[in-house]
Amino acid sequence: MTRLEQLISSGKPWLTDGGLETSMIYDEGFELPYFASFTLLDSNAGRAALARYFGHYIRLARLSGTGFVLDTATWRAGTEWGRVMGHDAARMRAINAEAVDFAADFRARNEDAALPIILNGVIGPSGDGYTLEAALDGQTALARHIVQAEALAGAGADMLSAITMTHSGEGIGVTLAARAVGLPVVVSFTVETDGRLPSGETLAEAIAATDAATGATTGGGPLYYMVNCAHPTHFAGALAGDWTARIGGVRANASRMSHAELDAATELDAGDPAEFGTLYGDLADLLPKLRVIGGCCGSDHRHVGEAAGHVHARVAA
Repeated sequence: MTRLEQLISSGKPWLTDGGLETSMIYDEGFELPYFASFTLLDSNAGRAALARYFGHYIRLARLSGTGFVLDTATWRAGTEWGRVMGHDAARMRAINAEAVDFAADFRARNEDAALPIILNGVIGPSGDGYTLEAALDGQTALARHIVQAEALAGAGADMLSAITMTHSGEGIGVTLAARAVGLPVVVSFTVETDGRLPSGETLAEAIAATDAATGATTGGGPLYYMVNCAHPTHFAGALAGDWTARIGGVRANASRMSHAELDAATELDAGDPAEFGTLYGDLADLLPKLRVIGGCCGSDHRHVGEAAGHVHARVAA
């Protein structure tokens, strides 16, 4: 059985990490230009911080008796962001390959029979992850993301994940890119305080549009969907209907603040880890196919640990 098959068939959700970029900036003191965590790979100090960061979550996964979904530090490593930072496509291919190599080495040092680890190639939006700057159609988004998808796949990622997608068009494009390189893909949508995507689409509408455009009924669509970058109270009320069975993961923000408020904040709002865990337990009751639990902006291993405890208790019950 492959690691991915183990994830899908597991009796309780696996863990992933929390808010990598906010943890590196506020907890570790690094400067990340454009929130580009791949820059941490340029120094021994950055690599050590990444290993230390993921080590917290590995220990949680062991305590929980689950596997772990290990993300590459490539959320800002697409060619569009590379161009903004002065890197050409060849350099971005090399950066993505280096990120996979780092993750593969980390997995080799931590994986065993009791703790399977999936190497997840992360693809972020070509624009901002909080606001919709320009809606893309699937083919345009495919062209923007294919170089990164090829690099991640070529370096050995097990799967791809489109994280903080603001509209269905870009989710469609990343799905098509994953199909082109022969890897399964997960699409995770950002939502606002009203539970809708920045595009105005509901989660149900965005999932239906992505499934329809990528041939989900014939096996061409995303493996599952995720919700990220919003507090659980922002979207729990929207989780009703048969379509929720397509949601397999949640990576929520620690803060109750809106995206606009977070953008303007000068200090980290870590929220309440205990409340965060309780709210995740409630989400587990609403999501029958929940497979992965982690965090997003402002969250750390405390939040994910609380979430794991509550979700796994609900599953066991």
